[in-house]
Amino acid sequence: MTTNNGLLLVDKGEGLTSHDVVAKVRRILGERKIGHAGTLDPMATGLLILAVGPSTRLLRFAQSEAKHYRGTVTFGVATDSLDADGAVLDEQPVPALTSLAVQAAATSMLGVQRQTPPMVSAIQIDGQRLHELARKGIEVERASREISLTVFEVSPTDDPARWSFDVECSVGTYVRVLLSDLANKLGTIGHLSALRRLSSGAHHVDDALTIDALASAVERGDDVVAPPSSFVVSLEHVTLSEDQQRRMRMGQRLTLDETFDGREVAAMNDGGALIGILRRRDESWQPELVLPADEDSIRG
Repeated sequence: MTTNNGLLLVDKGEGLTSHDVVAKVRRILGERKIGHAGTLDPMATGLLILAVGPSTRLLRFAQSEAKHYRGTVTFGVATDSLDADGAVLDEQPVPALTSLAVQAAATSMLGVQRQTPPMVSAIQIDGQRLHELARKGIEVERASREISLTVFEVSPTDDPARWSFDVECSVGTYVRVLLSDLANKLGTIGHLSALRRLSSGAHHVDDALTIDALASAVERGDDVVAPPSSFVVSLEHVTLSEDQQRRMRMGQRLTLDETFDGREVAAMNDGGALIGILRRRDESWQPELVLPADEDSIRG
């Protein structure tokens, strides 16, 4: 049987917006309360993390995770959106590029750096999304943000202008900006021509379902939604007694015998179900988020 509270991994197809995926899943599950973490552009495919039911309150834990992407960059062509969906702005002959030179440029971009978001993005400034302003021909100043790359590998294909890449990056990284910057380092122009998200934190696209596969699984009565605790696998955990659970649900602070490094811990019952999140307050722990009692189950 399916459950309408927890985490759902979807393998997004090309041409769909993240909002399109949410709308389709709402119809398939018969559940209105669904949200997603980590927007994927229509041209991109791969892992999209969804929260179903009360677990939408846990989405921030998925949004803060590092990402792993693979795709291709096409040198010699620049577009207004920095990806294949944009209008061509400029075309130039592609210089002779060696694997050594391209990889050296990519390696030089590893580590912490500042990146300016593109105009064609979902970021809001003064209540308007940048891509809406871009469609009106309006360009505004955008604050740069800190990002980090731990892996950036680039390799040639049979097409001298088209190169494959593999990148692991922090949340908030715009891969199309990254590849445009790489092209500039190589003395040319370029755009993102294909992108697939392989993972986000501990979640991998190999465990995800396409929209069609999801619909078939639900029709069969398969369990497709992972427990809410799947959102907080990276958090420290504490198992509460029944009295502590009752007090947590009443909003009371708790004193925990265990020692924890972080400022938040996942509170569990003895059956492995997630009760909610506790936040450190001096020497005690304050309920930060509490899931509805009737959603608790041995599944988490």
